[in-house]
Amino acid sequence: MHIPKMPAQSQNTFRGIRSSKFRHVYGKGARKENCYENVLITQKAHDTAACAVNPKFVAIAVEVAGGGAFIVLPLDKTGRIDINTPKVTGHAGPVLDLKWCPFNDNLIASGADDCTIKLWHIPDGGLKANLTEPLADLQGHQRRVSIVEWHPTAENVLFSAGYDYQILVWDARRGVLMQTLDLHTDVIYSLSLNRDGSRMATTSRDKRLRIIDPLSGKVLQEGLCHEGSKACKAVYCGDMGLVFTTGFSRFSDRQYGVWDEKNLNTPLRLDTIDSSSGVLTPFYDHDTRVVFVAGKGDGNIRYYEITDSPPYCHFLSQYISGEPQRGFGVMPKRGCKVSQCEIFRFYKLYATKAICEPISMIVPRKSDQFQPDLYPDTASPTPAMSAEEWFAGTTRGPVLMSMKTGMTIKTHRPLPLRPTESSSDKNADKKYAFLSRETRADYRPLEASGDNKEQCSTNSSGIESEKTYTSTKNTINKMNIKSGDSPHKLTSYAMQEKEIEILEKPSPKTESESNPNESQEAAAAEGDP
Repeated sequence: MHIPKMPAQSQNTFRGIRSSKFRHVYGKGARKENCYENVLITQKAHDTAACAVNPKFVAIAVEVAGGGAFIVLPLDKTGRIDINTPKVTGHAGPVLDLKWCPFNDNLIASGADDCTIKLWHIPDGGLKANLTEPLADLQGHQRRVSIVEWHPTAENVLFSAGYDYQILVWDARRGVLMQTLDLHTDVIYSLSLNRDGSRMATTSRDKRLRIIDPLSGKVLQEGLCHEGSKACKAVYCGDMGLVFTTGFSRFSDRQYGVWDEKNLNTPLRLDTIDSSSGVLTPFYDHDTRVVFVAGKGDGNIRYYEITDSPPYCHFLSQYISGEPQRGFGVMPKRGCKVSQCEIFRFYKLYATKAICEPISMIVPRKSDQFQPDLYPDTASPTPAMSAEEWFAGTTRGPVLMSMKTGMTIKTHRPLPLRPTESSSDKNADKKYAFLSRETRADYRPLEASGDNKEQCSTNSSGIESEKTYTSTKNTINKMNIKSGDSPHKLTSYAMQEKEIEILEKPSPKTESESNPNESQEAAAAEGDP
């Protein structure tokens, strides 16, 4: 019996339902003992996450009496957090955004209301005292800094966006502003880079979506994003050339859209989600092509699968919780638990409680073995190029690593930062240059080296002279010299000091002193009759 072959279009569907290995993904919140409690989360009314995570630390912006601060906790330090936990307190205004360097797990960038970006080094094990001195203080914005973002493949390249409508590009290693992108006419709401960092997608209050070449500083494409007056966000969808956006319609309905980076005149897809008022933020997973959408004040997280063919976006499911969220931190893929089939992990900041809760997005599988279809090679903590190469025009994709080989997911890189040197820095380097010389130990016995004998005699004479000097000083101190004495008295004291030095010199010994036994025998002989 001949069975007709199914059309290619319907091979991935069954009775109108599209098949997907991510259809049954579910969210699993952490137990109470694995949450971070008693964290005074910042109440600043801003749409940034206020949380950043990597395989070593979790950083959370906190509420303080004056200025701005955030805490950094080792990932395994869960439970109730002491209210006196050391903080990073170098900002003069509230901290608005935090981002860990993708190539150095001990380096974090913070943007704040005081118009500055600061770079901080966090030692392994966390802070033992308040940290107030940053590695670098990047000043260039005229108004608050709401977004900081690292380049995904080039080392020490940092982007920042502020309320002055500008995007600044920094060489973080030298602390130098390399480029200013003055391309927007209103406040910038979001900034996202594609897989290799050659394109940038931005949204702003003027309701425009822009595709920018960050090297040349040119706008490649521009179009109307969402017509609503509230904030809209954008995220690049890997290397597919698609951009996923969230925003509001003119009737204040929440929407999502999928756009072709080469044509922003018409969206590939534009759908309504609901009528809630919270600003939606998208999070994209490059490896699984799944985008997660979470709203401020919501208790749920929706997730969609992105494809490069119509209809481009497929709803999968949602994680539902009864606690509203203030913001989210996201763990890099190299920090996910492969044995549990975890493909994504959020760190949820509660809106009404002082709690940060990890939420794992898990694909249900019966086997606990490595699942290669869930974990393709992912971005490693190794940069593909230096900042100098990128500013010179080089473009490279990320260096990939396997999640199966068990290679190190944490970085232990030395501190690469060095601000621009001043003349005083160079003088100090010359002054202490001797510290960098190699010291070679001499393991020969003392009898085998005449140089060692001379050195030992020199050291012993130096010790004796130091003792003489100390005793002389003690004698002079007993004279109670006052700082208000006249010059004549100081001269007399100096004369007395010279006399003391002469008196303390040992007088030459006589023969009788050198041989006391012989002198006693001679005296006894003279006394005998």
